[in-house]
Amino acid sequence: MIKTFLFWVLALIITLSSAIYQRLTGPTHPTFGSVQFNNNEIDYYFHRTQGGTVDHLVSIFDKDTSITATLYWKRYKTNDEWNKVVMQNRNDSLVAYLPNQPPAGKLEYYVNIFNGKEEINLPKDNSVVIRYKGAVPDEVLIIHIIFMFAAMLLSVRTGIEAFRKEPKLYKLTYWTLITLFIGGLILGPIVQQYAFGALWTGIPFGHDLTDNKTLIIFVGWVVALFMYKKSAHPGRWAIAASVLMIAIYLIPHSVLGSEIDYNKLDKEKAKQQQIENINNSIDTLNKR
Repeated sequence: MIKTFLFWVLALIITLSSAIYQRLTGPTHPTFGSVQFNNNEIDYYFHRTQGGTVDHLVSIFDKDTSITATLYWKRYKTNDEWNKVVMQNRNDSLVAYLPNQPPAGKLEYYVNIFNGKEEINLPKDNSVVIRYKGAVPDEVLIIHIIFMFAAMLLSVRTGIEAFRKEPKLYKLTYWTLITLFIGGLILGPIVQQYAFGALWTGIPFGHDLTDNKTLIIFVGWVVALFMYKKSAHPGRWAIAASVLMIAIYLIPHSVLGSEIDYNKLDKEKAKQQQIENINNSIDTLNKR
């Protein structure tokens, strides 16, 4: 009994560590820091994801009203000119807004601060990329996260169980597969639909890494369950599926996620505009 409890504790520690690592290394993790400028410390906290249909607030904390700040932004992976927005003072902060984008749209931005003599960019080395998405209902997102966390916990616990002399693998393997199916292949696409307007953008419809990771993990556990009665060493298959899930979970979440190709979008708009111009010309000629 004590050993079983310790196994669950170990599984929980591994799961929490993997979840924290994924959160901290993902492309949606905020960029933050502080700099010394004009004999004052300026703090910034720049988000890299925005949900809903509202414009995104960018702010830096600064009590010194003698400096000015300008927000620079442009559409991601385009040759657009940088847009400039002068930031306004508000409650010891300088603020400005990034315009809302369609789901999967991305902007890159940075802030320039100036005191009349010297200037510095925040962040110092590069711009920040923010991805926009539709609003996902809290209840849907919470249930999705709970099931995915449970699937990871059960996966690790099943892998640990396989090291026992007489492991009880079937129920653990079965429930790992069930929670993964519900969290990843049912609730996952629902969240994706709310956020980006598409249920599935992985294989064979796209290259979304999150969808593909879920599919690979699910197939791995289907194989492990199938081999439970077919293999003389089912524990090895459970360990393999568990290690596979941990390894894939270590890949940052949302890498190679849904992304609008603005250049392609501009070409389509230009083509549509040409068609409309031609139709308008034909209508004008017919009226004559």
